[in-house]
Amino acid sequence: MNTLDLVTHGPVIPVIVIDRLEDAVPLAQALVAGGVKVLEVTLRTPVALDAIRAMAQVPGAIVGAGTIRSAADARAAKAAGAVFGVSPGYTAEVGAACRELGLPLLPGVATASEVMAAQADGLNFLKFFPATAAGGIPLLKALAGPFPDVVFCPTGGISLQTAPDFLGLPNVKGCGGSWLTPADAVKAGDWARITRLAQEAQALRA
Repeated sequence: MNTLDLVTHGPVIPVIVIDRLEDAVPLAQALVAGGVKVLEVTLRTPVALDAIRAMAQVPGAIVGAGTIRSAADARAAKAAGAVFGVSPGYTAEVGAACRELGLPLLPGVATASEVMAAQADGLNFLKFFPATAAGGIPLLKALAGPFPDVVFCPTGGISLQTAPDFLGLPNVKGCGGSWLTPADAVKAGDWARITRLAQEAQALRA
């Protein structure tokens, strides 16, 4: 699988934080029911790897690991059943580990130098993070000039309201969003709300 294949399933990849393992499967089921199949589970909580393991069993779910910061993270994610990885930044160590593991990587970049470092390792579909804080749409437009062969998945500070503006850029193929899985809805087990949010996100495809 190529990471660019991920956005063929829909324009938005949810950025998911799982605090309680028991929420993992119903959350994945709710997102898939709304048409969102590609799920990025961040390695930010003690139960994240177990959550990936559980969610990978949900029919239709394509589960990856976010917040990969080291080769050890990449190995743990792969062992848990992740089929892709997402990193907040990029290092050659993480890139090499993912290549060795056969784990497709969507690496985070925020500057031209980081884009060049990722490209030097053969990566041309990059996560632009933190999208809004790092310069948003103006910076993505500026990067299009020197990097016509690079496409982005902006993540960080994007909402249902602003996503269409990002998705309208020629060098943006998808975006990441935490708004699909609001903490209050997960805590309350309001899976119907999450399915509705997933449906709204899927409808953003131009």
